[in-house]
Amino acid sequence: MNEKGEANEAGLNFYRNLLKKLKAEGITVFVTLYHWDLPQHLEDKGGWLNRETAFQFEKYADLVTSEFAEWVDSWATFNEPFCAAIVSYELGIHAPGLTKPQYGRQAAHHILLAHGLSLPTIRKNAPHTPVGIVLNMNKSYPASEKTEDQFACLMRDTLDNQFFIEPLMKGQYPQILKTVAPHYLPAVLPGDMEIISREIDFLGMNFYTCNHNAYDAEEMFKDVKNTKPVEYSDIGWEIAPHAFTELLVNLNKQYDLPPMFITENGAACADEIIDGNINDIQRVRYLNDHINAVNNAIESGVDIRGYFAWSLMDNFEWAEGYSKRFGLCYVDYETQKRTIKQSGHDYRALLNSRKRSG
Repeated sequence: MNEKGEANEAGLNFYRNLLKKLKAEGITVFVTLYHWDLPQHLEDKGGWLNRETAFQFEKYADLVTSEFAEWVDSWATFNEPFCAAIVSYELGIHAPGLTKPQYGRQAAHHILLAHGLSLPTIRKNAPHTPVGIVLNMNKSYPASEKTEDQFACLMRDTLDNQFFIEPLMKGQYPQILKTVAPHYLPAVLPGDMEIISREIDFLGMNFYTCNHNAYDAEEMFKDVKNTKPVEYSDIGWEIAPHAFTELLVNLNKQYDLPPMFITENGAACADEIIDGNINDIQRVRYLNDHINAVNNAIESGVDIRGYFAWSLMDNFEWAEGYSKRFGLCYVDYETQKRTIKQSGHDYRALLNSRKRSG
């Protein structure tokens, strides 16, 4: 949509044709409305720091869901509000590159508000289609048994994870922030939390790694390396499938969760083509171990309905550009040739081995 609120017809036609083709191939279609692609004219007016952006998102959601409802099987409002708000307005890693806690938390509040505002609109246009939101989370561990490191871990979990799920599930921001770190609390208007905590049909979860935290007098916590010998992916993230199970089980104990989908999970690996093949054995292990971790969570009582590997193909990884590869298929960026990696062959074999339920 442009500044006048007009739809881009070429864009609508592109996605209409894509969705029709997916349905013609018998593919169940899960659509995310927002994956960090804010129109520049809205960013010029303050982006997610501007409360009005939440209401502009509601209009956008109305347009897209009314146009495409018949070809979509599931709607997610936002992918990873943490990245769209904190990484972009607080840590300065993604655009627009701002670096104040107050900015990140206010942007996050407006994103969550936009999510809640759009729910009735989406359900009006697609009354029989489930709608939810996707959060990204890491499992936090204290660097030691020291009280200050335990506190550091608590604050990391509070600011990264609970800050986003607690408003959705309980209609409030983590209460500990009121006394320990009030500057991380956004400005909230009457009625906002009731809107944000409107019921969702599912919760998406993206998981990649864990972190270890030590106390820092200025920032409350800082990342430290695991003192035990562990494996890391090509992007430098610790590979910790046990943390995935622990995170899911703990959240299920903390909240009355809706049905869940694992909407992203995968590893960046140093993929090489040798004699036309990519033997990405690290990614094969990663996916196998994390799918088993999901199974362990299900057996512990977490209601998980599906799993999506990230990603089908190598792609542009935001601040990392094209330097990190997550795909099941290798992309030669010069020629655009696709080559299925060993992980892709193995993942396909796994899917083919599963019987489609009734």
